[in-house]
Amino acid sequence: MILHDATIYLGAATVAVVLSRKLGFGAVLGYLFAGVLVGPWCLRLITNVESILHFSEIGVVFLLFIIGLELQPSRLWVLRRTVFGLGSLQVLITGAVLTGVARWFSLDWAPAILIGFGLSLSSTAFVLQMLAERKELTTAHGRAAFGVLLFQDLAVIPLIALVPLLASDGPSMRSALHFEEILKAVLVLVGFVVGGHYLLRPILRMVASAQIHEIFTAAALLVVLGAAVLMESLGLSMGLGAFLAGMLVADSEYRHQLEADIAPFKGLLLGLFFIAVGMSANLGLLVDEPGVIFSITLGLIALKAAILIPLARAFRLKGGTALTLSMVLAQGGEFAFVLFHLAAAEGLLSELLTSRLILAVTLSMAATPLLYILTIRLSKSVSPKQDERPYDEVGDTHHQVIIAGFGRFGQVIGRILAMRKIPFTALEASSDQVDFVRRYGNKVYYGDAGRLDLLRSAQVDKAKVFVLALDDVEASIRIAETVKHHFPDLHLAARARNRQHALQLMEVGADFIIRDTLLSSISLAGDVLEDIGLSRREAEAATAFFLQHDTQTLEKQYAFHHDEGALIQSSRDASEELRELFNADANT
Repeated sequence: MILHDATIYLGAATVAVVLSRKLGFGAVLGYLFAGVLVGPWCLRLITNVESILHFSEIGVVFLLFIIGLELQPSRLWVLRRTVFGLGSLQVLITGAVLTGVARWFSLDWAPAILIGFGLSLSSTAFVLQMLAERKELTTAHGRAAFGVLLFQDLAVIPLIALVPLLASDGPSMRSALHFEEILKAVLVLVGFVVGGHYLLRPILRMVASAQIHEIFTAAALLVVLGAAVLMESLGLSMGLGAFLAGMLVADSEYRHQLEADIAPFKGLLLGLFFIAVGMSANLGLLVDEPGVIFSITLGLIALKAAILIPLARAFRLKGGTALTLSMVLAQGGEFAFVLFHLAAAEGLLSELLTSRLILAVTLSMAATPLLYILTIRLSKSVSPKQDERPYDEVGDTHHQVIIAGFGRFGQVIGRILAMRKIPFTALEASSDQVDFVRRYGNKVYYGDAGRLDLLRSAQVDKAKVFVLALDDVEASIRIAETVKHHFPDLHLAARARNRQHALQLMEVGADFIIRDTLLSSISLAGDVLEDIGLSRREAEAATAFFLQHDTQTLEKQYAFHHDEGALIQSSRDASEELRELFNADANT
């Protein structure tokens, strides 16, 4: 029976997803259509929808683990304005407005709050999959969408915990019971985090020492499923366990390997989840009350988009980017299914209302790729679609120097090496930049230096120095982590956009770091000092002294660079110390 059902899922998914991709609608819409096709409202090849939906939620568990892996302090710091600024405002404002709409339709406060904030969430699985297929995760709207979704995923945890509290009738005994449950949950979470912090890394280190890839993959699956099962046995969410497990290893040296091993399982199980969502949609309601269903769906999309556009503009996103972001995040999300099912089980929502909401969320998800394509075609200000040509094949020869990023910074290094007849391999992720520099006779390969397979094909293991010349902070840190983890003996020389970027590169283990404009600014400062009357010797001494002091200050600040307050105070102290040292030097 299981093999029979699995064959149907795989066959339907293969045909539907391939056709959907060919038509430009993306894989997720294909999965949804496959679910509708084989489900109880069409061919009726599969009828046990509830059991399949329950099992397929493991895909969401894997997704939450991957999201936990993304919650590195360094990455959160880079995305702090988007995650805690734009993300929090989107959830709070959209949730409040939708709660008001639900109250307007005479719902009580408890179900209105759950409906409002449940519908304020977008589909993390759907959006990230769609953007990844289109290679738009690194665009302005892609980064903004990731930040907002990250906060939404954090908001799911308290919303799930809120369901039984809203369902309470209010007796003191019931309240005391909830208090005991909350206290138990807090103690469990603290124990899980503390225990995991001291156990996970040593266990992964021991497994990795065996140097058997299959066993490490098994250990990765054990971490995710073990954390999920442990949390469920203690009465908490499986997704919460996986999410916390991901956070605990987010800063470890095994982060990228875990992500790579989990990704195939996550993709297949998420596909099964979307198929199950398509099967669970009560299409009979479309026949019985099409006006109600389409009104909820279109109203949800229009309201979320209307709130997102001005919010995005307030956070300095351009008009086209703001419009694209609103279309990307205007749908309901998979966590709405979880919340609404929990609320129905607690008696907060009727079966009919739950079915209406789930169908409306499903239709909003199905409409997203179509609306997104329409938005791209209508908005001339949206970033042009990236070139989808395959990455170049790197030749068999290996060189001592690898340059990642061949823009203005990387080209200067390449020209100096070429002047000394030192061969190098240059990797550039922008196809337009590759075509441009090739016109002038430069040898450069089109490819993402963060991909381990490309690094191995470039024979990075035989190189001496890896030059990281990118100006994208997130991509730079990601590549640096990959290089240092898989090629620890390779010297890493990195470009930093600013002081904070330099501190993050120091944390990764870069051997040489130079900040953008630092040396050019110091050189220009020397010219200014000479022009106002100082001798060349005095100007060179002043700039050399400043560079030495600034380098020492950066090394001191590395010890507490995650503490923003201490970092600010340190910068003030360093400026005061520098003035005092100059004064002392002038008086001698």
